[in-house]
Amino acid sequence: MKRIFEINPWKVVTHKFNKEDKRLQESMTAIGNDYMGMRGNFEEGYSADSLQGTYLAGVWFPDKTRVGWWKNGYPKYFGKSLNAPNFIGLGITVNGEKVDLAKVKFSDFELSLDMHQGLLSRSFVYEGKDVKVKFEFRRFLHIVQKEAALIEVKATVLEGHAKIDFDSTLDGTVVNEDSNYEEHFWDALGEDAKEKTIQVKTKPNPYEVPQFAVLLKESLRHDGQVIDREVSTKEAQLSEKLSMELDQGQSYELEKDVIVVTSRDVDEKDQLAVANELMNKLQAKSFDENLADHEAVWAKRWETSDVEISGDEAAQQGIRFNILQLFMTYYGEDKRLNVGPKGFTGEKYGGATYWDTEAYIVPMYLAVTKPEVTRALLQYRHDQLPGAYHNAKQQGLPGALFPMVTFNGIECHNEWEITFEEIHRNADIPFAISMYTKYTGDDSYVKNEGMDVLVGTARFWAARVHFSKWRNKYVMHGVTGPNEYENNVNNNWFTSTMARWLLKYTLERLPLATKEAQERVKVTDEEKAKWQDIADNIYLGEDKDLGIFLQQDDFLDKDIRPVSEIEDQRPINQHWSWDKILRSPFIKQADVLQGIYFLNDQYTMEQKEKNFDFYEPLTVHESSLSPCIHSILAAELGKQDKAVELYERTARLDLDNYNNDTVDGLHITSMSGSWLAIVQGFAGMRYNNDELSFKPFLPKKWSHYSFKINYRGRLLLVEMSDKAKITLISGEPLDIKLYDKQVHLEEGESANA
Repeated sequence: MKRIFEINPWKVVTHKFNKEDKRLQESMTAIGNDYMGMRGNFEEGYSADSLQGTYLAGVWFPDKTRVGWWKNGYPKYFGKSLNAPNFIGLGITVNGEKVDLAKVKFSDFELSLDMHQGLLSRSFVYEGKDVKVKFEFRRFLHIVQKEAALIEVKATVLEGHAKIDFDSTLDGTVVNEDSNYEEHFWDALGEDAKEKTIQVKTKPNPYEVPQFAVLLKESLRHDGQVIDREVSTKEAQLSEKLSMELDQGQSYELEKDVIVVTSRDVDEKDQLAVANELMNKLQAKSFDENLADHEAVWAKRWETSDVEISGDEAAQQGIRFNILQLFMTYYGEDKRLNVGPKGFTGEKYGGATYWDTEAYIVPMYLAVTKPEVTRALLQYRHDQLPGAYHNAKQQGLPGALFPMVTFNGIECHNEWEITFEEIHRNADIPFAISMYTKYTGDDSYVKNEGMDVLVGTARFWAARVHFSKWRNKYVMHGVTGPNEYENNVNNNWFTSTMARWLLKYTLERLPLATKEAQERVKVTDEEKAKWQDIADNIYLGEDKDLGIFLQQDDFLDKDIRPVSEIEDQRPINQHWSWDKILRSPFIKQADVLQGIYFLNDQYTMEQKEKNFDFYEPLTVHESSLSPCIHSILAAELGKQDKAVELYERTARLDLDNYNNDTVDGLHITSMSGSWLAIVQGFAGMRYNNDELSFKPFLPKKWSHYSFKINYRGRLLLVEMSDKAKITLISGEPLDIKLYDKQVHLEEGESANA
């Protein structure tokens, strides 16, 4: 665990700069506005180790899959979220020396991400020969005018005389750090010194994936007035230079405004005209006026989503950081988008969509955003059903197989044990339909479009199992469960359990579907009988002596021992060979326990406890998705210390770099886990059979916590200190259960226990 930022309830702030932590700092100070985003790179540039990264939502490239041995069914390409043109560049020279914090002398460093307003700030004092200059930066990506980025720098001479040269740049020559053979993905379309624009386009590809054209326009302002200086261009690059001379005590403020438009929204030939219009709109207001508009939206979001914690500022900072990063990545305003595991913070995982969204993002967003946001996530998968049918066909199977990794519905992950075998996603993704339906009470989706998803995936599962005469059961061979430290196993309990759930849920909902949906899916009586037979007779491993569900066949043949015996060798994925990991009993993330979490009401407390007590000590939590599930189950089982320990791990996973991999970018899709650990764990929120219930407890170090949730048109405030208090802030009367006691709430009323 490494903590490089100070504990602060509303800021991610540090007053230290260590070169070896540069990439960590860049990840943790990434910003976005769910249209674009970037790592916390320095505007003036930095010549030592760094990961320069700017990313545009929905802009990607199908990079040819390169593997040692090609096998039938392999994806033809690996989808990559591209490192987009860098537009923050503001090179600085003082009295002829380039300001580069990797080389120059400086002091009074501060780097701060204000979480309440989504504003990144930085300052330092440059110490040159006979001169000291303080530089102060502010930067934000406009949450109201999504295509706009605003950057401000203020230079103040503290000692001596300074000739300061600024070089404002747009650079389309960037490459992905993970590109093969330093391959470039952008072609230059043109540069215009007069309009101060560059335009680039992703290079052609042979996979019928659209090319993306991007135009960037910059404009400099001083005291609110546009200034024009020397502009030069070369292929895919633009440079605008200006100079000034300042004496001691004098200051100069320079604002750089940038507009970014992509062909996702604006045709290539129309981009310049649209960018000019957007720039005029942006510059009708000052930097501070635009910031005020931006802040107002953030304030409104925080009003309903904030989780307040008293008594533990580290926990408070962690949950707010995670909510901020989630909302900067996705807020449901573009139904063509989804939530990438790294968001706008790094290249790892290609930036594409995983099953993480449905399993981890959906249950949080249901409660803190409008229902339309989650509905958009459901629709995203429905829109990509043609790709799911393609994926199943590639495996020689009927029905629909949702991809492990995708931008467009087509599988684009090139590790065989994931692409072919980690198929539990084909039930996890439809599971979101049931969560949405149960939480909102709105069954219009499951009765119509949702039925296409359920039937398509049911047909896949019915073909993926086979009947074992020896067991007299349906079995499922050659799969990878959520625990990716086990590959190509037989009868993974979680995968088979979720397949059974999918078949049963589809059969349950099918008679309730609209007539149009039933005619569309055309499920035969023979199919229904087969699905029911599989659901009734699928093999689910169990050891009755231990009282546990078997993660997979032969799991108990392993050298079962707790993780505590190998503490000095963790994380094992950075110390052990893959062969050694696969043979070990150690579990990457919740697997059996993931199923118990999903289908919580189907298991007894005794079953939950025995499985938790067996599997949690074997779990290394080397997936960001792991700690929150264990925390929620620990809380339910009354293991409060363990619940809090694992909450702290999920809440501060990146801030404290628990898994020693935050340099690659943040773990965006697991960030909802900290919210889930508080709301479903500490507060015990459940929603079953049209009933909302709570069983809160207060962590020992905390004196109070509170949060708000939307539930079926109501807004509720949940508070916990020495006692629990639930208030119906607005909406129709509601019956809830608090510590198993039925309570009726009218608007404005509270229940205490």
